[in-house]
Amino acid sequence: MKKEINLLVTLDLAKEDRERIQSVSDGINLRVNHVRDAAAIPDEQWAEVEALYTGRILPDPAKAPKLKWVQFDTAGVDRYLEDLTRLSPEVTTTTMSGVITVQIAEYVVMTLLAMGHKVPLLRHYQAEKTWPDRQIRQKGLMPVELRNSTVGILGYGSIGREVARLLQPFAPKVLAMKRDVMHPEDTGYTPEGMGDPHGDLFHRLYPIEALHSVLAECDFVVVTLPLTDQTRHILNAEAFAAMKKTAYLVNVGRGALIDERAFVDAIRNKVIAGAALDVFEQEPLPVESPLWQLENVILSPHISWLSDKFADERLSLFIQNLNRYMAGLPLYNQVDLNKGY
Repeated sequence: MKKEINLLVTLDLAKEDRERIQSVSDGINLRVNHVRDAAAIPDEQWAEVEALYTGRILPDPAKAPKLKWVQFDTAGVDRYLEDLTRLSPEVTTTTMSGVITVQIAEYVVMTLLAMGHKVPLLRHYQAEKTWPDRQIRQKGLMPVELRNSTVGILGYGSIGREVARLLQPFAPKVLAMKRDVMHPEDTGYTPEGMGDPHGDLFHRLYPIEALHSVLAECDFVVVTLPLTDQTRHILNAEAFAAMKKTAYLVNVGRGALIDERAFVDAIRNKVIAGAALDVFEQEPLPVESPLWQLENVILSPHISWLSDKFADERLSLFIQNLNRYMAGLPLYNQVDLNKGY
C-alpha cells in the first residue's frame, strides 16, 4: 500500500524546491508555511503533521500527536535540546550534518595557512606602512608550515573529517579526537568523495579524556566539537597551559567550547601564539568584548558555513532522508538526546 504523509516545511522554498520534494512520492502532502513562530501555524495543521522540515520551529507536543520526524536545517541542535526532550520518544530528529562541511573545512585551512604564515602580523605592518629590519623580519615572520606540523582535530565528525581530507597534500601529522574511539568510521551523511568515512586519514585517534595529551603535541588545534555539558568550556585555562606556546587555535564549533576569559588571558600572556575564531559565546560579538583588541587573533562573524551552494546541498540531504523515510529505512544524522547531538 502506498505510504502517505503530511509534510510541513517552515522554510522559504522556491517553486523548483517544492517540486523536487513533491517528486519523491505522490503520497507526500506538502505544505510550506514560512513563519518564525510555531503559534503562527494553525492548530488543525499541527494536528495532521507527520514530518517537519524546519529551522527552529517546534510544536507543542500536545498539538502534534502524529509527529514522527523532525529534520532541522542546522548541523547542531544544542539550542533546541530542551524543546526536543518534550517531544514524544517516538519522534526521530535529524540534522544537516555533512552538508556544510566543505566550506567550513576550507575556512579552517585558510586560517591555518594565514596564521602559520603570519598574516595578522603582516597586516599590522601594512597598516603602519613599514617593515621591521631584516633580522627581526627573519625571526618574527618565520612561518610555521603545515608540512611536518601536527594538527589536532577536536571532534572528528563530518567537518573534522573534511579538514583531514583537505590537509592531506600538506602532509601534516593529524591527531583526531572523538567520543567513541572504538568506531572510527562515520555512519552519518557524507557527500561522495568528501570527508573520511572509514577513518583512514588520521595518524592517531584519541578519546576526549586524552584532551591535554593531544594538545601538548599540536602545532595547530582545530575545534569542531558539538556543544554539550561535557564540552562546554573544554578549552579552559588548564587546556591552554597544556598547549605549546607556539601553537595556534581555530574554533568553528560553538563559542562556548572556549572559556573566553581564559582565552583572552592566554593570548595576552603569550601562553599560545594565536587563534582564529568564527564563533563566540555571545553573538553578535559585543563591541566591548576584549577579543576585538587581541593581537594575532583572526575574528569572523560566524560565516565559515556560508556558500552559494548551501540551499541546494541542504535540500539534497533532506530529499535523501525523505526517500529513506518513505521506504522505512534508517535516517541520516539521527540526534541522540542523551549525547546532546
